[in-house]
Amino acid sequence: MTMPLRAIAAAVLGTLMCSTAATAQTNASPAPAEFPPAPTLTRQDLDSWLDGFMPYALTSNDIAGAVVVVVRDGQVLTEKGYGFADMKTRSKVDPQTTLFRPGSISKLFTWTAVMQLLELGRLDLDGDINAYLDFMIPPRDGQPITLRNLMTHTAGFEEHAKGTLMTSPERLPTLGGFVKASLPARVYPPGEVPAYSNYGSALAGYVVERISGEPFDDYVDHHILGPLGMANSTFRQPLPESMKPNLAEGYTLASEPPRSFEFIGPGPAGSLTTTGIDMGRFMIAHLQNGLYGDARILQEATAEQMHAPQKQLNPPLPPMALGFYHEDRNGHRIIGHGGDTVAFHSDLHLLLDDNVGLFISMNSGGKEDAISSIRHAFLQNFMDRYFPPAQEPVHLPATETAVDHAGLLQGRYWSSRRSHTGFLSAMNVAAQVKVSVNPDGTVVIDEFKDPSGAPFVFREVGPFLWQDATDQTTLAAQVRDGKVVSVASDQLPAILVFQPVPFWALASWNLPLLIGMAVVMVATLLLWPVQVIVRRHFGRRFALTGRRALLYRLARGTVIAGLLGLAAYGLAFSMFDRGDDPSDSLLRVAQLLCLVGAIGAPASVWNAVAVWTDRAADWWAKVSALLVMLACLAFVWFVVVLRLVTFDLNY
Repeated sequence: MTMPLRAIAAAVLGTLMCSTAATAQTNASPAPAEFPPAPTLTRQDLDSWLDGFMPYALTSNDIAGAVVVVVRDGQVLTEKGYGFADMKTRSKVDPQTTLFRPGSISKLFTWTAVMQLLELGRLDLDGDINAYLDFMIPPRDGQPITLRNLMTHTAGFEEHAKGTLMTSPERLPTLGGFVKASLPARVYPPGEVPAYSNYGSALAGYVVERISGEPFDDYVDHHILGPLGMANSTFRQPLPESMKPNLAEGYTLASEPPRSFEFIGPGPAGSLTTTGIDMGRFMIAHLQNGLYGDARILQEATAEQMHAPQKQLNPPLPPMALGFYHEDRNGHRIIGHGGDTVAFHSDLHLLLDDNVGLFISMNSGGKEDAISSIRHAFLQNFMDRYFPPAQEPVHLPATETAVDHAGLLQGRYWSSRRSHTGFLSAMNVAAQVKVSVNPDGTVVIDEFKDPSGAPFVFREVGPFLWQDATDQTTLAAQVRDGKVVSVASDQLPAILVFQPVPFWALASWNLPLLIGMAVVMVATLLLWPVQVIVRRHFGRRFALTGRRALLYRLARGTVIAGLLGLAAYGLAFSMFDRGDDPSDSLLRVAQLLCLVGAIGAPASVWNAVAVWTDRAADWWAKVSALLVMLACLAFVWFVVVLRLVTFDLNY
């Protein structure tokens, strides 16, 4: 999903989707009760429900506007616009003409293009992708990457961010230039660990471009958007002049000024601009296995292959399809995809057996990540209203192994979608999920919460399988050699798992160390000129001379270099917040300052030894020298662990 770096960790949890837990009935279980008949899914009833749900959701969470389109049986059942496309002019959202940026839902068009070339015999899902490229992706453990790996996000790439979002069209690379310059490290064996990748989707788009002989944007125009009559949709950046007047402004909050147009570097991963009604056409085509009116964008067998479950890496949780992910619930097969930029937030869901599709897109993030709760509630409430489970779930008893297995699960985890080799590793310290265990063996994950905001409480109902008390969501752990190696949940699509955090990276001690280091370094920086002023005020000379004076100054110079390096990185991260990449020169300055700070750390050790062996030194000199030394050594630790100094600026 295309999204800003600051929001990666939040978005991992921000796409929360409460799925009905898979249940099994034992002989001892009571017969489940049947639910009363659900309301009929008609336009009148649906509009009434939407008109009650959407306006309050938007206004109470400072969201400017939204579009909702629902299709059924090859027709648009309803198309609704809510709120404003532009807060300044108060122009309202029109599902026919207002343009939204659905982010990573763009990938579904890329994967559709791949499947088109597959059915023509021009691509092989399981062949070495290097056969379709004009550059080489080295093997890992002797294994190449395949298109199936890319479509299931199991190519093994680390998270890559450079060039993903930018505010200037002048910095927008060509697709070929992007994939060649931005190749991420391969950190997992292919086919084994899901780790969502915008780069992987861009790479697939480049394959489409090379094999078809058409630029990617042209290919999508000619083979998908054109045949479906999606006349108000494009992957092109900047937008064609004729489309710009209809583009909804994007906001962080509706009460704040609009953001700049977001240019997506890996275009096939997220550059689509479209209307609600155009997305209705795309949904109908996939629900009808490639057919829309007289146009066919996929053969029926190809579409069925694309929608089918792939390798289930975390049974019994829903798996990936090819490009889509399964989000089955209430006994219904559902495939879908979400999409996020900084300003726009969208979801698409297809109920395959019911011939129903839903699309929702909003042009603001809202208060405190409210957008995630709204999207989650939108799908779950829709399903519970119109497609409820046929019977109440059976509440399985807790297992006898609950306490022991919960003990193995306890700890901190981080997402498989993360940076491993660059300075963005700094985010990994903050983006950790804590799993706590109660005395009765139930498990709590603070970040997994019900609609009221209360954390779910999970109980083990099978070997390393947990359900919450309301049977809304399930956890599943993979265990090897008596250790948990990954945890997954049906609250999240099958595009990532959580992995145990090794001791050296635990936030529980790294964050206090980082804060303590910063406090000492800032205090040292502030006190140094104060001491100079005080000495001059009282007419005193600097007491140290020779080597002692040199060591004293080197230690404080090291502190200053380290602080300036951290400040430069802080500026870099603030640019990510604004939706743009920091310049390479800024990063080089940050790295150089951090390198100076790390190289100078031994001077602080030498200085501390000199002070502590000097009988004339007072207690303040000894304590300050010791604290400066510890802060400098901690700085070296973070330079190494957070990868603050690297040769490569591809991150």
